[in-house]
Amino acid sequence: MRRLSQLSATVLLALGISIPQIAYAQAPNAAPPGAASPITLPSVAVPGFWDPNRRPERPDVTRLPTQIRFATTDDYPPFSFRDENGRPAGFNVDIARAICTELAITCTLEVVPFDQLVAALEEGKADAAIAGIAVTPATRQMLDFTDRYFRSPARFVARRADGLSDVSPDAVASRKVAVVGGTAHEAYLRDFFAEAAVRSFSTPEAAREALQKGEVDLLFGDGVQLALWLNGTASADCCAFAGGPFTESLYFGEGMGIAVKPGNEALRQSLNYALARLWEEGVYTDLYLRWFPISVY
Repeated sequence: MRRLSQLSATVLLALGISIPQIAYAQAPNAAPPGAASPITLPSVAVPGFWDPNRRPERPDVTRLPTQIRFATTDDYPPFSFRDENGRPAGFNVDIARAICTELAITCTLEVVPFDQLVAALEEGKADAAIAGIAVTPATRQMLDFTDRYFRSPARFVARRADGLSDVSPDAVASRKVAVVGGTAHEAYLRDFFAEAAVRSFSTPEAAREALQKGEVDLLFGDGVQLALWLNGTASADCCAFAGGPFTESLYFGEGMGIAVKPGNEALRQSLNYALARLWEEGVYTDLYLRWFPISVY
């Protein structure tokens, strides 16, 4: 089992980020082929993952347990972590609470290590895990998932002083692009931006440093990690997103869903209903803007 973009509290401190830290970014440019179709607000694009033509049915509450026991982790900011008072906080935590309010059902939230989430579901110690588990063919063999409620896109970043905005394959062909070696982001670059001068680095920190020093023209990587860096003091406001988001699932995964024990269709469908309602009512947008004030899209 693997998790989407790993970010510990230590990494966030290194980036100079306090959570939540509110700042607003320039709205993204038009998305290239393969990108998501977000809703663009005045300064932040909020992604929508729900088809307005497919509305889940209202759940039969008599088929649900008297309470939903959510499991999450405390090492995955800004999705789930402990705040200054030691209480669980983050985007995932707020989504879980909003779901319970929508369903008008009592919920509990337990923090467990990431590698124990599957066991917690299998052994009946938890009903649902909302912890950034990547939805993949491998995890689908172990768990059932709700509809996607978040996806971290790939993004290009450029130095502000360079004013680069066109990140089409033709425009990038003459550019040096930093990327972390051995990742899906490197594979995507080499497959679709074959003419670019791809420079592989061993760590995200090294790739970011190369961009800041002007050793490369662009940086390509995970949108959440890059947004946190851009919004923190470590970037020194050097850089900004260039172009739109890339969300090719074959490279960057299907995104996040809430995991439940296989066969628990009543709960899964109820969670899907609640997620769709949170989107329709604007609750999802409010939570997204709270935790991702500099848009990853």
